[in-house]
Amino acid sequence: MLTPTPTMFLPSASTPEPEPTQSENILEQTSDLAGWAGSEFWEWFSGWPLAVIIIVVVGIVLLVLVRRVINHVTERIATGSPRQSQSSWRDWFRKAPLVKDAIAVANPLAHERRAQRARTVGSVLNSTANIAVGVMVLLAVLGELGVNVAPLLATAGVAGVALGFGAQSLVRDFISGILILIEDQYGVGDVVVLGAAEGVVEEVQLRITQVRGLDGTLWYVRNGEILSAGNRTQRWSRALAEVRVPVDTDVDLVRAALGRAADAVAADETYAAEFLEPPAVRNGVDAVSDFTMAFTVLAQVRPGMQWEISRELLRASQRELLAAGVLRSDAILEPDEG
Repeated sequence: MLTPTPTMFLPSASTPEPEPTQSENILEQTSDLAGWAGSEFWEWFSGWPLAVIIIVVVGIVLLVLVRRVINHVTERIATGSPRQSQSSWRDWFRKAPLVKDAIAVANPLAHERRAQRARTVGSVLNSTANIAVGVMVLLAVLGELGVNVAPLLATAGVAGVALGFGAQSLVRDFISGILILIEDQYGVGDVVVLGAAEGVVEEVQLRITQVRGLDGTLWYVRNGEILSAGNRTQRWSRALAEVRVPVDTDVDLVRAALGRAADAVAADETYAAEFLEPPAVRNGVDAVSDFTMAFTVLAQVRPGMQWEISRELLRASQRELLAAGVLRSDAILEPDEG
């Protein structure tokens, strides 16, 4: 049996701690290096890179919002919105309850014209927004990079002036095209007179207007060269039927016959809806020659219907004049005999 000795109860010397191994030293050094690199990177990144990223993100968000507003407004104008009853006083500030689209009522192509005009103006506004926001973002980024933008602005101003002088006709065409669309001088489906070009408008662009002539010729008219534009189918038109009778005919008899013809056309179900006012015979005689007198039957009709109504008035006038004995159905010119 082991006998305890006094030395067994003496405190023993402290056990030495183990020294760190080489791998632990490498990990500690790597951790310190990573922390130093992270702090250095953040100090660098929080400078101009972060500012550039913020500027670009803000510019993108601003551009998206502006384009969304433009597209929403233009599409609402293009497609139209149903008119609703005024439910509260706030609605009076949202829309005008008494505004009525007179063009849409009179012109069957008004919706297409309005849609084209709205979308074209919206496209111009979107392009302008892209350029404006892009230039602002670029200048802000260059400023953060330490680039002096004053000389660039001066150079751009000089270049813009030179470009404006060099392409002033092109700029005039674009500005005229925008004004034509905004002012609704004419649109797709209108019959217009643009100098030598006369016919139906097939397309209205910012630079040119395409007009299809009666003979099929497609005219390309530069908007900047249009000094005067005659629109024959905007809001309403006037049908004119000129009738000639022998010079020795009783004027009252002719006017009575033409009045019956006008009333017959106005009462016809095919054409009754096209009249905006009852047709009438112009007072007096419009022209007198050695052999004939000229009378005019006129009526205010829907746009684009004046030619068809005029032809129908002429046909009805001939029928009534034949019935009244003013015109002779057997008056046929014999060919000359050689």
